[in-house]
Amino acid sequence: MTTVANHRTRPPAQPDTLRARRLPRYAAPAIALAAVAVAAAVVYGTGIGGPVLTVVVAALLYLAGLFAASNAVEGRRAARNRTWSALIHSAFVLAVLPLASVVWTLVSKGVERLDGNFFGTSMNNIGARDANGGAYHAIVGTLEQVGIATLITVPLGILCAIYVVEYGRGRFAFAIRFFVDVMTGIPSIVAGLFVLAFWVLIVSPVFNDGRPGFSGFAAALALSVLMLPTVVRSTEEMLRLVPAPLREGAYALGVPKWKTILRIVLPTALPGIVTGVMLAIARAAGETAPVLLVAGGGAAINFNPFENNQSSLALFVYQQAGDASKYAPARAWTAALTLVALVLILTVAAKLLARRNRLGR
Repeated sequence: MTTVANHRTRPPAQPDTLRARRLPRYAAPAIALAAVAVAAAVVYGTGIGGPVLTVVVAALLYLAGLFAASNAVEGRRAARNRTWSALIHSAFVLAVLPLASVVWTLVSKGVERLDGNFFGTSMNNIGARDANGGAYHAIVGTLEQVGIATLITVPLGILCAIYVVEYGRGRFAFAIRFFVDVMTGIPSIVAGLFVLAFWVLIVSPVFNDGRPGFSGFAAALALSVLMLPTVVRSTEEMLRLVPAPLREGAYALGVPKWKTILRIVLPTALPGIVTGVMLAIARAAGETAPVLLVAGGGAAINFNPFENNQSSLALFVYQQAGDASKYAPARAWTAALTLVALVLILTVAAKLLARRNRLGR
């Protein structure tokens, strides 16, 4: 009886013809190394290109070699699957390479002036032969201008999106969507010219004894024009993704519509709204033309955004990149690295704050 029971529980052995043959694990790396070697030999041996062409040729050789090897061992169906998987991974690598190149270039060239003098001084009274001088005035200007623009844009953009999604019907809502879409494609120089013609030349003389005045606040107004469509569109899409049963459940409990939006809809869409706001902030922080037109730039530190010229990090990079001094390129690269790091820090902080508020609820 024991022999019969063991015989029944023992799984039947599969014949060798039913076992799928697979490439060994080292096959794909070996094919990749061979493809790189052959591509380098062909490209550099013939002198027809450099590293970029070598990578492209190696990728094509790798895909062809992987398909041939897999087709010979595993069959055509598995070969197609492996080839498409490799193609997707290759596309991801090719998409990451430019980003990695930009980060590496910024870090390698920007660390030269990462010192206390760069972050603690301005370019006031700095000559072409002076190796010192920093971007403290530009950092102050960027923080004030982007901060004021955010304070103007975020409430207005969120309220506009709430109206379009929750209340807007008919031609007026359609007109709002249309003009928001049109504003999305407005060049930054046009926003700067609009603020220059309206605020600097018409409104500011009223408060400046009849003389037009450049200021950081005027730059913030121009940046808010650029930020508004991004905030409105991203917030609108996030509000539309909130499930309708959440609203219907609140209405069934007798909760007013305004409180449903405030306590249920907005907290649910908060992570996406924060992402849209940070995208708008990143765009505004990198703009040069509006700041140059309406803030004028400047080498001295100006903490007052409502009076006198004010600079920004993007404008500082532009000015230093075109400066004839041999010390200017290092300042430009360090300022660019500082701008990227500043946007990254603000994005991470906003994400963590939004996540904490969501978990707290």
